[in-house]
Amino acid sequence: MTIRWKIALVEDDRRLARAVSAGLGEEGYTVRAVDSASRGLELVRQWNPDVVLLDLMLPDNDGPEIFEAFRAETDAALVGISARASVSDRIAGLKLGADDYIAKPFALEELMARVEAVIRRHRGKGGARLVVGDVILDLSEGLATRGGRQLGLTGIEFRILAALMRSRGQLVTYEQLSEAVWAVTTGPESNSLEVHVSRIRQKLEAGGETRLIQTVRGIGYRFTSESREEGPTT
Repeated sequence: MTIRWKIALVEDDRRLARAVSAGLGEEGYTVRAVDSASRGLELVRQWNPDVVLLDLMLPDNDGPEIFEAFRAETDAALVGISARASVSDRIAGLKLGADDYIAKPFALEELMARVEAVIRRHRGKGGARLVVGDVILDLSEGLATRGGRQLGLTGIEFRILAALMRSRGQLVTYEQLSEAVWAVTTGPESNSLEVHVSRIRQKLEAGGETRLIQTVRGIGYRFTSESREEGPTT
């Protein structure tokens, strides 16, 4: 099973951002790019990426201190991108939460190698598991269990559940699920998602356990320990 690792790219050089996004996308990563630190922090809060590629010379934040702000918001791997990363800058960044650095200009192959390396390291730290209550998703092995019982999810079901668990407690719209699972916002119709979610629920609740996936009718889903159905809210 292939898991689409999510990468947030915070880079104000649009040409470079397009090239990096295209290259990583061809390798199977799901990439979202923004051009400022403030937008990057908002993206991290809403999207929960696995890796953040972070330019150190942004219009609204310049220097290694930016790692501290991002580390306060996410446990994703942080990779600094800079044309002037001195030894002192790198040391300061590492102390403030960076996982790695890459200097401009760089070959796309080197960037990909560093991304793969930080993902492997985070796997070793347990970053390859999602745990909410008694539900555990092992992202590296593609295994899902509840209370130690294997759920036997299909690839699509696994990715849907992973997307919901990453945003636990928060509403995930049909469009957001489509992008997380199929890497497009114009993916399957909501009724197709409903079929997949219904099957996931059956497997989660096969042992008589409490319902965890909450429906917000006409909008999307929320992964929660509470069981209730909601209509649209304002």
